[in-house]
Amino acid sequence: MMEFPRTPTFRLDGKRALVAGASSGIGLACAAALAEHGAHVTLSARRQDVLEEISEEMTAKGWQVSTMPLDIADIEATATAISAAEPFDILLNAAGLARHTPARKTSAADFDAVMGVNLRGAYFLAQAVAGRMIEAGRNGSIITISSQMGHVGGQDRAVYCASKHAVEGFTKAMAIEWGPHGVRVNTICPTFILTDLTRPTFENPERRAWIEDKIKLGRAGEVEDIMGAAVYLASDAASLVTGTALMIDGGWTAD
Repeated sequence: MMEFPRTPTFRLDGKRALVAGASSGIGLACAAALAEHGAHVTLSARRQDVLEEISEEMTAKGWQVSTMPLDIADIEATATAISAAEPFDILLNAAGLARHTPARKTSAADFDAVMGVNLRGAYFLAQAVAGRMIEAGRNGSIITISSQMGHVGGQDRAVYCASKHAVEGFTKAMAIEWGPHGVRVNTICPTFILTDLTRPTFENPERRAWIEDKIKLGRAGEVEDIMGAAVYLASDAASLVTGTALMIDGGWTAD
């Protein structure tokens, strides 16, 4: 009888996952995906009341969920909270901020706010979680929700693009440093995804037409388009994947 290779498991049973930015949009969807596949998910965002409501709903589905209110822009408080918690096996960071203006009109305040979350916050959150993984001798997966704009430019998006290009850079460097410890570091790079945050953009017919023209598959993304990627990168199915960006852009960057 021929022996065939077996597909590695996508299950996350026994794994502890921290999802930052879990109160809405992509972060909430990814938290649900990881919990559905067996992980114990710690929901993190700034709004404790929203996290508690989500936690109750997820627990009612039989999923393992807890909460950890965090503002990742406060790197000292974030590091303290991570150091006090049991080490995680998975970090999925979906916390992000966008303030789109023409480059000539970017204010220092907007620049600092976007970089404070998208770059500085993301960097030190990854540092804190990976540090605990390495100290505990645990293999792990660090996943940051980046963007297609981490690989191309965009109108009125100079600061946002700068922050996401930087995320792609530190992801590669961290993957090199932490690979020997069994810690994988990757990004997910979505195109425009329909969420409450992006709804005003999609309600503008001209902007929606521009987006759908750039996306080769002819449609905007849904949060469901990201969920499988999150499970894959978190699971043993991606055990040889590190230092890379998983593009979920409908072909935007294929040009």
